[in-house]
Amino acid sequence: MGFLDSILRRNKELESLFDLDFGIDSSSRAYLKKMALETCINFIGRTISQSEFRIMKDDRRQHDDWDYLLNVRPNTDQSAAEFWQRVTHKLIDENEVLIVLSDSNDLLVADSFTRDEYAVFPDVFRDIVVKDYTFRRSFRMDEVLYWSYNNEKLSKFMEGAFDDYSDLFGRMLETQKLSNQIRGTVGMDSTQTMSEENTTKLQNFINRLFDAFKNRSIALVPLVKGFQYNEVNDGANNGKSVDELAKVKRDLTDDVANIIGIPTSLIHGDMSEYETAIKAYIKFCIQPLIKKIEDELNAKLISKKDYIAGKRIKVRGIAEMNPLELANAVDKLRASGTYSGNDIRIMLGDEPVDNPALDEYVLTKNYQSASAVPEGGDTNA
Repeated sequence: MGFLDSILRRNKELESLFDLDFGIDSSSRAYLKKMALETCINFIGRTISQSEFRIMKDDRRQHDDWDYLLNVRPNTDQSAAEFWQRVTHKLIDENEVLIVLSDSNDLLVADSFTRDEYAVFPDVFRDIVVKDYTFRRSFRMDEVLYWSYNNEKLSKFMEGAFDDYSDLFGRMLETQKLSNQIRGTVGMDSTQTMSEENTTKLQNFINRLFDAFKNRSIALVPLVKGFQYNEVNDGANNGKSVDELAKVKRDLTDDVANIIGIPTSLIHGDMSEYETAIKAYIKFCIQPLIKKIEDELNAKLISKKDYIAGKRIKVRGIAEMNPLELANAVDKLRASGTYSGNDIRIMLGDEPVDNPALDEYVLTKNYQSASAVPEGGDTNA
């Protein structure tokens, strides 16, 4: 140990290495999970925030207080777009979201809560916290808006497979840093054993020399007689790209996107298959989420009597196609007599109009039966 102690005394940096923890803690790579989740969740959140919530009666829109809360100002601190984006983020990130109506008629997203479940009675929510305020009262299930995402696959992936990605990324990052490390040797023209004081002075000089080169475009250092500094980097790893690190991050984001139902080409801005990807995104990711939102709003905000009478809450937004893009299809539906003009308007998200012509079902000549006789035609052979 005497020889080892003498080495440690001469090199303070080497001495400090024995106090380092060489293990790679996956929790230190938490930003990987945050990055993958935020990329995908914000993508969906921005989509839902563009939605319009319509209270309909006999296919005509009704304007009331709920229409204002859902579409304009849910509470004093958020616009409708900000509110629904936060609801979506919390729903997917935490697998559930709770909204309560305050005494001042504000829709508030709960930061935390406790749910008491019952078999034959409505569940009860208590200890509801919004920002720094805790509600003293409890809320029954029929008094709140509550959604659960029920995506156990995403939860298990984030808890399990993420650790593997984190360890892999950490190992690759450390390897990349080592491959680009500056290495050198310091030579001295001395045949005498240096004292500890001189060794310390030498170490300090070396540290100042390194600091002079680090993070500077131009560095000037004095030449000392009998002192030589030489870099020993062989250049084998010079210019090595970090594409592998970027690929790991991309793969992690792709896995999260696939679980949620977002085509990866949309996440990365690939426009080569945009039309196909956007249709799949709307059909398999957005529409099921919108259906879940619609069902809860109709169950809690519309009474059974009004619902039977035809009152509904419809969520309109990106899921509806542009009528200009469907002009040919609309013409065929109208000309074939399958739908009236007002039927088509309702399908496109518009209200019907009081025009008798749009309530008629028309059939163009091209769709007549082969046995039909043209008006004024001759039946004789």
